[in-house]
Amino acid sequence: MAPPPVGGPCGSPCSQAAGALYGTRRAGAWLAFAPPLGPWARLGPSPGAGPGCAPPRGRGSLSSLGTMRKGPGAGARRGRGGGGPEPSAPPRRAPPRLLLLLLLLLLLAAGAGLYLGWGSGAGGGQPRGPPGAQLGHKPRSLSSSQVKRLASLVDLPRLWGSFLKPMLIERYPGSPGNRKVRQFIVDSLATLAAGWRIELDAFEDRTPRGVVSFANVVATLDSAARRRLVLACHYDSKYFPRDRQGRIFLGATDSAVPCAILLELATALDASLLKAKEQGSEVTLQLLFLDGEEAFGEWSESDSLYGARHLAEHMAKAQHRPDTSQLQAMSLFVLLDLLGARNPTIQNHFPLTASWFDRLVGIEKRLHQLGLLQSHPREQTYFQREPVYGAVEDDHVPFLRKGVPVLHLIATPFPWVWHTMEDTEQNLHPPTVENLCKILVAFLAEYLWL
Repeated sequence: MAPPPVGGPCGSPCSQAAGALYGTRRAGAWLAFAPPLGPWARLGPSPGAGPGCAPPRGRGSLSSLGTMRKGPGAGARRGRGGGGPEPSAPPRRAPPRLLLLLLLLLLLAAGAGLYLGWGSGAGGGQPRGPPGAQLGHKPRSLSSSQVKRLASLVDLPRLWGSFLKPMLIERYPGSPGNRKVRQFIVDSLATLAAGWRIELDAFEDRTPRGVVSFANVVATLDSAARRRLVLACHYDSKYFPRDRQGRIFLGATDSAVPCAILLELATALDASLLKAKEQGSEVTLQLLFLDGEEAFGEWSESDSLYGARHLAEHMAKAQHRPDTSQLQAMSLFVLLDLLGARNPTIQNHFPLTASWFDRLVGIEKRLHQLGLLQSHPREQTYFQREPVYGAVEDDHVPFLRKGVPVLHLIATPFPWVWHTMEDTEQNLHPPTVENLCKILVAFLAEYLWL
């Protein structure tokens, strides 16, 4: 494939609403400045394959509790750089109950070992305090009337028309589309009344296609709050040349929809977030829109997760309080990826954050019972407690390796459109997108005591 053109980050700041702060990183230093007040003006068959071509087979798979990649060669039931869905496995006889119990205990132990092993990996450094200290936060309970009110705040036409459609363009790192989408995200957040502190972490890195410019968008509701609930996604798309029909790769599920969901959550809860900020809540919300998740060539430690690796390293060194780094201030890191197709299966990947995954399970069930979810056939359609799946390599990994608790909300198996030219708006399922947004808006209200 032809190398993508290389471009720098947006060269000039745009005007912003009062209370927003725009920053950048140059030569290893963060620069923040307040501009004049005013309104603010991202997998399967080769995308080059023609119509009717059979998707290539995935080149590897790993069993539960193994490390899986979003990159080529491995994946959650299929590789992140591999092909179409694997055929269903033949039915097996159920093993004796005692054997099942022993297998479950072994799987849980392996999962805990994986989590702790990553947390103490290269470049690590665990957060201060006893293990699991960041997981001690207690959520609030919501009445049925509060749940209904929160669900009513989600506006699907706004999510779709105002947030999703502008991001359905080619946006690989360094491209004009990448800069356009990044600016769109900043503009959208800066118009909100809550007054987000918006920073741009811009940097350059070597890739298989030369030096490329990247930039992460970091939006923090209350930078003075002691702890942060982090919602993250990647806004870049993978680079592919045009196919024989002249189509470009849009990455609707990967990950335009997760980005649109984050913007809709911030908008739907704008008034509640402003109130929590004014009351000086101990836990605040931070949104990360990460660049450079996708590999330019074969997925590897050095060719993938460019923005996440850079930001995690910076935040591990940047002071939040005298005894706390910005990374240590993260009480929970929730990553959204590969969402938007009909009825995804989302499994728990980390036993240490299972209690928070269980909150999502409970919220989905409750919304279903209240009749608030559309095209939702069962109480538990999306969030599945079992089996506990092994980790998929994604933007959470650099943070996990430094001890941040992670909740990874990714469809497993991956959507059938993954890394194909079919990952478009036409293959999304609006009711699923709306349902996931309603579940997450209730989750935020519980966690942040809104």
